[in-house]
Amino acid sequence: MREPSMNRLIRTLVAGCAALAFCGPAAAAHGIALGATPKYPPGFTHFDYVNPDAPKGGELYMSNLGSFDKLNPFTLKGTSPAGMTDLMFDTLVVQSDDEPLSIYGLLAEDMQLARDGLSITFRLNAKARFSNGDPVTAADVKYSYDMLISKAASPIYRAMLTDVKAIVAVDARTVRFEFKRRNRDLHMIVGQLAIFSRKWGDGKPFEKITLEPPIASGPYVIDRMDLGKNITYRRDLNYWAAQIPARRGMYNYDRVSFRFYKDELVRLEAFKAGEFDFNHENVAKNWARGYTGPKFARGEIIKRELTHRNPQGMQGYIFNLRRPLFQDVRVRKALALAMDFEWMNRQLFYNQYTRTYSFFTNSDMAARDAPTAAELKLLEPVRKYLEPAVFGAVEPQPTTTPPNSLRENLRQARELLTAAGWTYRDGAVRNARGEPFEFEMLIDRRSWERVVAPFARSLEKLGIQVRYRVLDAALYSKRIEDFDFDIMVHWFLSSQSPGNELFLRFASDNADEKGSHNLMGLKNPGIDRLVQAALTAESRDDLVTACRALDRALLAGHYMIPHWHNTVHRVAYKNRFGIPQQQPLYYQPDDWMLKAWWVKPEGP
Repeated sequence: MREPSMNRLIRTLVAGCAALAFCGPAAAAHGIALGATPKYPPGFTHFDYVNPDAPKGGELYMSNLGSFDKLNPFTLKGTSPAGMTDLMFDTLVVQSDDEPLSIYGLLAEDMQLARDGLSITFRLNAKARFSNGDPVTAADVKYSYDMLISKAASPIYRAMLTDVKAIVAVDARTVRFEFKRRNRDLHMIVGQLAIFSRKWGDGKPFEKITLEPPIASGPYVIDRMDLGKNITYRRDLNYWAAQIPARRGMYNYDRVSFRFYKDELVRLEAFKAGEFDFNHENVAKNWARGYTGPKFARGEIIKRELTHRNPQGMQGYIFNLRRPLFQDVRVRKALALAMDFEWMNRQLFYNQYTRTYSFFTNSDMAARDAPTAAELKLLEPVRKYLEPAVFGAVEPQPTTTPPNSLRENLRQARELLTAAGWTYRDGAVRNARGEPFEFEMLIDRRSWERVVAPFARSLEKLGIQVRYRVLDAALYSKRIEDFDFDIMVHWFLSSQSPGNELFLRFASDNADEKGSHNLMGLKNPGIDRLVQAALTAESRDDLVTACRALDRALLAGHYMIPHWHNTVHRVAYKNRFGIPQQQPLYYQPDDWMLKAWWVKPEGP
């Protein structure tokens, strides 16, 4: 499953600093590493995880679940096709995938971060062109930004860019972003916004641009499509950036086609039948039992686990705190006790997973043991807003490993529910008004049914009724955008150095903004203060401290029921591709495949 484009943007916005947060260069530079020297020096020719001499040609067939009904990926209404933001829209800068701290010029020839961190200036490459041949100008950059922060676009952009004071087109090739306050990540974010032409839509209001192909600056243009079913992108033979360092050896296919499927099992069978070339598998049962057959035995399809060093963030069941049912922490904790991870790992996941333990799993930001003195300096001033458990050792996730058991966990859950005013009578857990405890679990694919079912059975033992619904991608997205759910499955991606995504996910300001990433509806002044501490951290140590303190507050609030994680990417692909010898470190496999692999030429 490919990540939504906004999640991929957030994932790539990894910034941090080993020393001062705003220690950017005084002069214009080819790249910026916060508090360090970029791995790739001026004059570098390509990233190490690509083959600079990769041959061009061939067609790549990919898949996606769901459908699409528009060609504007930036508006809230509707669904845009997979691949569009990656293939069609270039950005001012890009981040390398083998270091967590550096950005390099793409549309921008160079960049200059002010020493006070209150502005960044980009000078555009004179060769930069849109797909219609027009030069990319500072006015286009400003137009793109203005559209993205307007009410015509998804509100996620306004939330993400709230600290931008102004954007100034200094001259035709120079643009400056000015900030309201110092923010460690903001110059990284503005540099990675998609840039498109002012001529796109021919003067229509931005929200009315729906089926007009974008006039963008990326390596591909739309070749053909069958709305909602498939789309093919064609490599732009006049792509201006094909030989610049940040793009050399990348985007090697002549065409990239996406086929859309309604069901995950159908998609897997279609892959084995040869309808598309590459599959990133997230379902343990499928990986253990589904990737077999003559084509695998003959080596026509390769099954492989790719190592990575990605922080794993937090996947889990999210409570919608806007629902009165979930506003008591004792209720949320009781429901978490009913999930038997160990049984699921044995019976459903073939022991492929490890229990997730943090909102920053697999990174230095995860809270451990009891809070340090530095963490307490942040936590004590907001103690009244936080759960008492924040100030002790991090509580382990519930387990059924002996001598623990599901029976004992359910007994504890019953006690918590009783304390919260929910008692068992007349065949159900009921509140003082006699209303039964019941809710809906929203899921977007049938493969989740077998995961949700044992959880629902455990809750039934408590007298709680769970209904779970599988929705198609469009309706699911609409329900989530409107916060019309009780509990849902979600994955909060993390980075090496968390930043503005924390504000988007956990700040009170975003709780009521439809389409925002504050899915749980969290409104907690203490957590707001901890998020701000992370965003204004002046050193790497300060950032780690702030994130660990925030992690404690989120875990103790039981706003999610943590799931599980894996430290390899499980992929299968047709044996027709060339692959760079060196892997990136921080990446998603379908992104790397799309960017850096190539079709092997036929013949000897």
